[in-house]
Amino acid sequence: MTDAVSASQTTPPQNGRDKAANKGGQMSGLVSQLRSNPRVPLLIAGAAAIAIIAAMLLWARAPDYRVLYSNLSDADGGRIVNELDTRGVPYRFTEGGGALLVPGDQVHALRLQLAEQGLPQAGDVGFELMDNQAFGISQFAEQINYQRGLEGELSRSMQSLGPVAQARIHLAMAKRSVFVRESEPAKASVVLTLHPGRTLSDGQINSIVHMVSSSVPELASDAVTVVDQAGRLLSTNGAGLGKLDGTQLSYVQDVEHSYQTRIERILTPILGASNIRAQVAADIDFSTREQTAERYGPNQAPNEAAIRSRQLNENYTGGDELAMGVPGALTNTPPGVAPSPIDEGKNPEGEEGEEGAAAEAQDAETATPPSRLNRGDVINYEVDRSVEHVKHQRGQVERLSAAVVINYRDTIDEEGNPVREPLSEAELEQIERLVKQAMGFSEARGDELALVNSAFAQNDSGAEPLPWWQTPQAIELGMTLGRYLLVALAALFLWFMVLRPMVKRYSQPATTPAVGTDKLTGEPAVALDTDNDEEDSVEESSRRRRRKATAYEQHLKQAREMALEDPRMVAIVVKSWMNKNE
Repeated sequence: MTDAVSASQTTPPQNGRDKAANKGGQMSGLVSQLRSNPRVPLLIAGAAAIAIIAAMLLWARAPDYRVLYSNLSDADGGRIVNELDTRGVPYRFTEGGGALLVPGDQVHALRLQLAEQGLPQAGDVGFELMDNQAFGISQFAEQINYQRGLEGELSRSMQSLGPVAQARIHLAMAKRSVFVRESEPAKASVVLTLHPGRTLSDGQINSIVHMVSSSVPELASDAVTVVDQAGRLLSTNGAGLGKLDGTQLSYVQDVEHSYQTRIERILTPILGASNIRAQVAADIDFSTREQTAERYGPNQAPNEAAIRSRQLNENYTGGDELAMGVPGALTNTPPGVAPSPIDEGKNPEGEEGEEGAAAEAQDAETATPPSRLNRGDVINYEVDRSVEHVKHQRGQVERLSAAVVINYRDTIDEEGNPVREPLSEAELEQIERLVKQAMGFSEARGDELALVNSAFAQNDSGAEPLPWWQTPQAIELGMTLGRYLLVALAALFLWFMVLRPMVKRYSQPATTPAVGTDKLTGEPAVALDTDNDEEDSVEESSRRRRRKATAYEQHLKQAREMALEDPRMVAIVVKSWMNKNE
């Protein structure tokens, strides 16, 4: 009785340990059950294989990210990222954060959609600045807004060029004045930020200069200055007048290439493309000249020439005045004549005739004063005149120099061995005539032609096209196929090396029931088939026996630990077993 009381008194403090022991036993039992269940490893391996294959498929189908925009400002980058988040488009940044990457199949569509919304703005304000002007704005503010808009539009146009990453333009608009000396022309400065590793050719620089000068009123191309991000002056601005600019150099190269192509085309059907080497040097005059000449023809006969102008001058000098007075017979009488004859009593028959005639002549001289009449006639005839205005062509070819090298001819000698022999003189003369005709040879212009027949070096290797398997398209296709092939190989490996053996192992038919009991566990023992053809069943039964033995040892170990920790509890359990047996 006292033992029962004492046992009942000591039992409550051991409730925590009992619960912990029960939980530990349950966990160990669960683990042992999982280990003894042959389907659990199979399920775990199948789930792992499916996860691996799914991950590899996602990796193989991952989109190829390409650059959407690079060198974005913080403001534009934030707007574009916000828009991409709204559209649900995945994006990435490069390691340095200098470029924004999106899936390659959406690059062009996203650029068009973002451009419709005015992104990226690149910090430049165009003519949209003029859309929302305040009412009553001053003329000065309106002019400033127009200048800002023009600078922004030009900056956007330059940023559309491939090598240019960012552009900034400063315009000094023309200042007009009533006085010509006080008026100031327009000027412009351009600052370009180029992409890393990119440069601008002379032709591209001239294109930028002419684009700016053509967009701004009263702006000459010499007044445009172009500078890159390193502070190097790119535009000449008339400083190198003795040098050729990029456009002129390109023109010279085009002319030389044109003559070279003519020579090679005319000789290729005769000698073959690999047996000809031609070079042409062109001396081109880029100076601009104008010439004006006037030529006059010889004088013509008066009756054949046309009268240009005629001038007639008449001067009359006399003693009498002009007629005056009341119109009538007296006023119309010529001067110096008596109105009527007066008989002075002289002898009508001729008396005193000589004296009378002399007196009469003296009276006439005293009565009529002397008079003078001057007359001048000037006639101007038309003179033949020929005016000729000649403007010489700019970029005219002044002189050509051509050098042509021809390879030896490949022939076979009498013994059948391949040999190389030079061309004959007649053939060289014929080729020389063809070359002169093709290049437009002119002795008056001072052209020169050098034709050489020489053997070419045997190690002359031209640029051969790459095989199809080394092209970028083939490499990209191979990488894509390699990804899917790797996924297929991984799936096959998991099936043949992991899943299939496990399925085969745990899907064997059940063995026959055992006869007798196991000495260790007291459970029915499994009868072993001694047939040599059933080795798999024997191995399976041995594995089960080992698992059962392991479980028995674990249970025995747990019972010993419980007996050491709480002997009273073990005594109570044993006592209860004895009472049941009684």
